[in-house]
Amino acid sequence: MEIYDTYRERIRNQILMAIIFDDILARGVKRGQIPARSQEAREWFRQKAKETRSSQRYPNSILNSSDSKKPRVGPGRMYHFFYDPKTKATLPYYDRFPLIFMVQFTKDGFHGINLHYLPLKLRAALMDELYEISSDKKYDENTRLALSYKLLSGSSKYEAFKPCFKKYLYGHVKSKFIEIVSAEWDIALFLPTERFEKASKQTVHRESRKMLS
Repeated sequence: MEIYDTYRERIRNQILMAIIFDDILARGVKRGQIPARSQEAREWFRQKAKETRSSQRYPNSILNSSDSKKPRVGPGRMYHFFYDPKTKATLPYYDRFPLIFMVQFTKDGFHGINLHYLPLKLRAALMDELYEISSDKKYDENTRLALSYKLLSGSSKYEAFKPCFKKYLYGHVKSKFIEIVSAEWDIALFLPTERFEKASKQTVHRESRKMLS
């Protein structure tokens, strides 16, 4: 019975997760806003996601789902997943539910930019710069970013990536990857899905700002 209840809850969470994204996307399309096509559209979707942060309609916990269709896992795409760091005992803080753009694979894992480590203003500014290296302007399920560490570290306009750049080990990923398609990047960007341990998000964001000062 316990296994059944857990499975049922995950399915419920997965449905509610889809409702959030679909609802915001539908409202945007109705207004003629096409995700990521213009700065105006980006700001509209970000604002609606920000409003959802305090909405009673969508509980903060509904994105805690590890069930999803199998995504294409590779650099330049955005993912959610649950993570349990190998060195969590010595880390000052960490995010259990990262929101990353994958940058590159390593022998035992991968590097990613975890956007949760930035306050919203810096997060949005970095995202605006990253749109300039998207593979195309269709912003559909095939769109990705042309990311590399060399590119990120070689230009001051990407400086905000520094506190976000993290290594993740395959053996410590504790869920399936949930891919966020490009039409939903600006929604995911502002939703309250961070799960920081050992410090508040305010503390994390303050420390991130120090790295950029």
